[in-house]
Amino acid sequence: MTRFVYREARLPGLAFLFPGQGSQHVGMARELAEAYPAARAALEEADAVLGFELSRLCFQGPEDRLTDTVNAQPALLAASVAALAALQSELGALPVPGLVAGHSLGEYTALVATNSMAYPDGLLLVRERGRLMKEAGERAPGMMAAVLGLDEPTVAEICAQAAEATGGVVQVANDNCPGQVVVSGDRATLERAMQALSQAGARKVVPLAVSIAAHSPLMVPAAERLAAAIRATPIHAPVAPVLANTTAEPLAEPGALRQELVAQLTGSVRWTASMQRALALGIDTFAEIGPGNVLTGLVKRIHRKARRFNVADPQGVQALAEWIRERLGR
Repeated sequence: MTRFVYREARLPGLAFLFPGQGSQHVGMARELAEAYPAARAALEEADAVLGFELSRLCFQGPEDRLTDTVNAQPALLAASVAALAALQSELGALPVPGLVAGHSLGEYTALVATNSMAYPDGLLLVRERGRLMKEAGERAPGMMAAVLGLDEPTVAEICAQAAEATGGVVQVANDNCPGQVVVSGDRATLERAMQALSQAGARKVVPLAVSIAAHSPLMVPAAERLAAAIRATPIHAPVAPVLANTTAEPLAEPGALRQELVAQLTGSVRWTASMQRALALGIDTFAEIGPGNVLTGLVKRIHRKARRFNVADPQGVQALAEWIRERLGR
């Protein structure tokens, strides 16, 4: 079973970041699986746990099936675990980072990466999370939109006014970085908010290609059922604190981590605040472990001078491994 080994050496200025839904793409983790037996084993373990060839879906698609939330969530977790397994095979054992954080779904990967949650349990839990979110979206369709050029307090106030006017649901789903906020809610209320946001001076308000109002109260039915699955899943203290999406607070106690996993399904992902908190705690290096470069791009917008690594292919693995060796003097 894939499990991570951490050496006693710590790198308190390093944070591991794990991507969320939207970073998936056909071909992800293929180069890692070809170059690193440990990465291939992690993906094959996911195939066995879930009972279908998730790895082939990652490598070959089709894209519409990979993008389906019930597949995208375990696929992203597996691809990110494969990347971390590749890094471990380069180093022999991993240094303990100062912090870990994951964007939405990535919070589950963060728990697996820190040995707080067993990898098979994580796969099954996010597969169920995706199923419940899809089901909730079918019962109560919603939408999401990206808002560029307005700060989060302004967006939140306009959403509150729209919700009060319609009696419906719309709220900030993701505060990703200054000037980039995502809102989520029922269609009528969100469309009202979108119009008001444009009138308030947003540079752009762009509907996203989803029919699920993630990180909003429309996910309450999913959250209630997911809570039972989370309670049934063993969770241990992580090897490094996990920055919570909803509070931007570092968590290390299993009960608090359980509460966070439930809360983030209906609550906002406070990514800007999380990265600002990481910086305040002395983090100066951010390594995005898994597909894409969304999170390091957001870090750049939050603090341009932060050192950033992307660990999605063999070159990225080797670059971070070399930096870690230099820092540890080995």
